[in-house]
Amino acid sequence: METRKSLTGYLFMAPFLVLFITFTLIPIAVAMGLSLTNYNLIQVPEFVGLTNYMNLILEDDVFLKSLSNTLVFAILTGPLGYMASFIMAWLITLMKKGKGAFSLAFYAPSLTSGVAMSTIWLIIFSGDRNGYLNNFLMDLGLIVEPILWTKDATYLKWVIVIISVWMSMGTGFLVFLAGLQNIDPALYEAAKVDGMKSKFQELRYITLPLMKPQLLFGAVNSVVGAFAIFDVATSVAGMPSPNYAAHTIVAHLYDYAFIRMNMGYASGVAMILFIMTFVVGRICFYVFRSEED
Repeated sequence: METRKSLTGYLFMAPFLVLFITFTLIPIAVAMGLSLTNYNLIQVPEFVGLTNYMNLILEDDVFLKSLSNTLVFAILTGPLGYMASFIMAWLITLMKKGKGAFSLAFYAPSLTSGVAMSTIWLIIFSGDRNGYLNNFLMDLGLIVEPILWTKDATYLKWVIVIISVWMSMGTGFLVFLAGLQNIDPALYEAAKVDGMKSKFQELRYITLPLMKPQLLFGAVNSVVGAFAIFDVATSVAGMPSPNYAAHTIVAHLYDYAFIRMNMGYASGVAMILFIMTFVVGRICFYVFRSEED
């Protein structure tokens, strides 16, 4: 009887396991193996051991630059997009009217591709006087000549951060919104009877503790999105970007995999990105885990 129950459980798990093994475990294993080889997609892979990793860390200055840029983008866009998504979702739940319209307004940017959204933002950050931001600042007398927002390495990172944060309020925003709307209103009413007076007290003592699953999902989603910045950066700054100011790990991976056709080296880049994402994801699991876990 127990064997039959176990078999039934495994049968229900089978579709997920097949997809997980096929599209996650096997690609990771293949990438790990290729990272130890010199492979150009034409010749047979040549085993080189840890040479790719040693070259990445000790000789590839562009990779170190991309690693630094990726960490900066992750530290800025991840938490900012995460907090913005939650705050916007929380404020919308407090509204009496117009919830649907505001929800669509904040979710819509995530429906478009990074290339399309970047094209729209390029009008704002255009480097001539016709750019909306330059025109606005010059009319106010704050600047004398147009700023090359997408050509100057000093400003380029901030442009990408702004666009990425705006685009990051997608799936996480909807999850937060659903989680907030599923909290039993009776809990807030009971808290008011017990003396709770402000919305911030409700947020701290009721909302956040009850939303740990949604907060965890949003955190992992933000981490993955922050480390995977590529299309926005390349659309705004081109490839390579000025002084490699917007060169990310994914851009470095794309360069070696699909332009230079060095799949072994690119797999090494992919493995480093995988390890970084995995470690930060585990930290998110630790921070947002439930008391029962």
